[in-house]
Amino acid sequence: MTDLPIVRIFKDSHGVDITFYEWPVAQPRAIVQLAHGLGEHARRYDDMAARLNRAGYHVYADDHRGHGETGLRQVAIGQTKVLGNLGPGGLPAAYEQVHEFTKLIAAEHAGVPIILVGHSYGSFISQKLIKAYSGEYAAVVLSGSALLTPTGLNPMPLNAKWAKLPGATGYEWLSRDPEVGAKFAADAKCFYADPIKLFGLGNALKLYHTPKPTIRKDLPLLILVGSDDPIGGGKSNKALADAYLKVGLSDVTLIVYDDARHELYNETNQDEVFSDLFGWLDSLGV
Repeated sequence: MTDLPIVRIFKDSHGVDITFYEWPVAQPRAIVQLAHGLGEHARRYDDMAARLNRAGYHVYADDHRGHGETGLRQVAIGQTKVLGNLGPGGLPAAYEQVHEFTKLIAAEHAGVPIILVGHSYGSFISQKLIKAYSGEYAAVVLSGSALLTPTGLNPMPLNAKWAKLPGATGYEWLSRDPEVGAKFAADAKCFYADPIKLFGLGNALKLYHTPKPTIRKDLPLLILVGSDDPIGGGKSNKALADAYLKVGLSDVTLIVYDDARHELYNETNQDEVFSDLFGWLDSLGV
């Protein structure tokens, strides 16, 4: 029996070697492409991938430029200085790298629907990709996201609300489960995500963009967010859902979880979150 995930590498269009992972199933109902957040890496989604496998989904996830094994290799060869630096081509190339990964998946599974699931920074990438390539995805799920404007994306310290709690670690914003923050802090492949410091101001400003009418109108879109998520929370994600409806999308679902924080798949109500996610995926009929 092959140990999962299968670890592979592809070279993006700027020559960066991208490490990615595959959790296969026989005769998948669809492919799920996971896009992780800023300051983390794909292997933090092992449990989610296993759940998706059990539901019949073949799963792929990459360590984005500057992250995980990809980022460690970039640092080791002198392509970047520290984890989080993006490398040649900056943020536009980092976005396109995830799309190149989509094309690799599509080539390996011709005719099988691809569902893009992006969390946090991965959801920002997903928002960008569907403006140009929405025809390549059967559906999209955004979690821990925000409307990507200066007022929609929180510029304040992410742990500000919990900073004065006794024994605060700086990672309380991730989840109400303290073990999540403790494991993040102990993970050598995780780091504090400061886009301006890591990307440079010019690239960080390119994080701002909003939905456009170029997105196909029948693209099913699910937005999941905790009301206590400091990235955007319920207000910003309601504005995001409204923005997609305004540009003509006809199938937009928003679910806000009371008191939940940023990492919904690692939250104390994760079973509820996964139940809602799988129920929505089932409704697609793929």
